[in-house]
Amino acid sequence: MILAAGRGERMRPLTDTTPKPLLDVAGQPLIGWHLQALRAAGFAQVVINHAWLGAQIEARLQDGAAYGLQLTYSAETQALETAGGIATALPQLSPDGATPFLVVNGDVFTDIDFAQPALQSLAPGRLAHLILVPNPEHHPTGDFALAAGLAVAEGSPLYTFSGVGLYHPALFAQTPAGQPAKLGPLLREAMAQGLVSASLHQGQWLDVGTVERLQWARTVALQRLGDLLAAGGD
Repeated sequence: MILAAGRGERMRPLTDTTPKPLLDVAGQPLIGWHLQALRAAGFAQVVINHAWLGAQIEARLQDGAAYGLQLTYSAETQALETAGGIATALPQLSPDGATPFLVVNGDVFTDIDFAQPALQSLAPGRLAHLILVPNPEHHPTGDFALAAGLAVAEGSPLYTFSGVGLYHPALFAQTPAGQPAKLGPLLREAMAQGLVSASLHQGQWLDVGTVERLQWARTVALQRLGDLLAAGGD
């Protein structure tokens, strides 16, 4: 699942007429970089939730054939926060109620490998696996710590949650569909029971939350494309 329901207030006026996931980053929409990476990692089906200007997202991406994916959508009349959006889309994400699924924030630009084993399957008994990153300048306090492979709510050092995580549907069993709900409280409750694993990503990661960071993402994306061309890639 790609989370794409946010309004993008800090990026106005760009997002007054264009949803943030469709803002151009080196010749393709920001969300397109995720779609390419997911396809390369072996994913075939992706659910995208949307609220603000969501019709534009569906019109641009359609059924996902251009990316070699099968896209479906979870439309929200109001943004339901992260947990609310996931709970609402749960029948699409895990029809059997038992299969874990990957969730990616639509407004990050990263080279996190979605094919890594930690994002393909959960260890027995775990409810989630989170990818953490070193704290960026705009979020110096961090979110969670690491302790013997587990994510914990307190400790030192604290790292920033990247917005990339693998979840078991049971984590959202008590979260009603169609209602706003935050992910943080669910994760902290599960962490208190030792049910959330985590790993640290030391590579590229950028929260594209401002116009300045959008320009940074464009610069990094052009460098990435240049590296691919230099290496003889497509």
